[in-house]
Amino acid sequence: MSVSDDQLSTGSNCIEVEYFFEEKTHLMDALVQNKCEYELLALIREIATRLKLRIIIETTPLAEQGFRRRFKVALKKATPTASAAVTIITAALAAVITAPLSVSAREATQQLVQQLFDGLLEPDAADKEKLQLQTEQLKQRLITGCASLDDSKVIKKRRSNFFELLNRYPRINRVQFIASDENSTLIAYEKNVRRQEFETFIVTTNATEPETIDNADIEIISPVLKKSNNKWTGLYKGSACTFTMQSKEFNKLVQSGKVQFKNGTVINCQLTIHKKINNEGVERVTGMAITEVNRYFENDIPVETAAARKPKKPVEPEITQLALFM
Repeated sequence: MSVSDDQLSTGSNCIEVEYFFEEKTHLMDALVQNKCEYELLALIREIATRLKLRIIIETTPLAEQGFRRRFKVALKKATPTASAAVTIITAALAAVITAPLSVSAREATQQLVQQLFDGLLEPDAADKEKLQLQTEQLKQRLITGCASLDDSKVIKKRRSNFFELLNRYPRINRVQFIASDENSTLIAYEKNVRRQEFETFIVTTNATEPETIDNADIEIISPVLKKSNNKWTGLYKGSACTFTMQSKEFNKLVQSGKVQFKNGTVINCQLTIHKKINNEGVERVTGMAITEVNRYFENDIPVETAAARKPKKPVEPEITQLALFM
């Protein structure tokens, strides 16, 4: 039996963005507006991906005065719970967009999803039990999808780009996000972000924590045999890479001719990989460095370096607050 759209709906299917200006005007720089919307749509798409949802975003006309933009959200596949899903999804999208860096988007969105599901009307349908089961499955899927929101560098960077554009545009003094129906009569979520708060959304550095691999095997393609700032070339996990050799001990061995290289020579080392996120939030490798060589090979026989023979410092256990009282 088919289920009518209004059985589980609270009415929200649009995200409305309104820009407020310092002076009495409704004019906005077209390039700034287009760039903001580009970042906003990319952000919405990433959030939907994290929530494991396939959505369609359309723009809808506005008759009201003021500088507003409205984006209609719809699921690509119709289901009995689609109406309720869209209501909660639009509110969740707006909540993630307006979550500053200091706030967990996961916790805020999970709490909002739970509140909205608790507020849904009891379905009045012949297949009530089936519909309730589908609704519960939808809730669990959305709450589970929220778990990865804080891990997404794309969300953080796209959101940062949006607010950085507004921060550089002095005419805007606040921006408002509303999750509502097309007539703005039913509101599931609403939040204002004032100019003084814009910086709390902006990522201040694109560098990420370096990744350290303790026992990396690198096949040497082109070593640097003389003292210089040139980079070595090698193969790591089947891919060509360039890196700096920062092990003073191994550099001395190479420069003195005590280490010979031939086709297929492999070294085992401690490798540090430096990364940055680009303007789209995608992590890119910016540099690789070998900080210590554990062993190299002579006539296929592994030779351990002096650095590798040194006893390693034991990892000190973390002192917890509970331990202080024991």
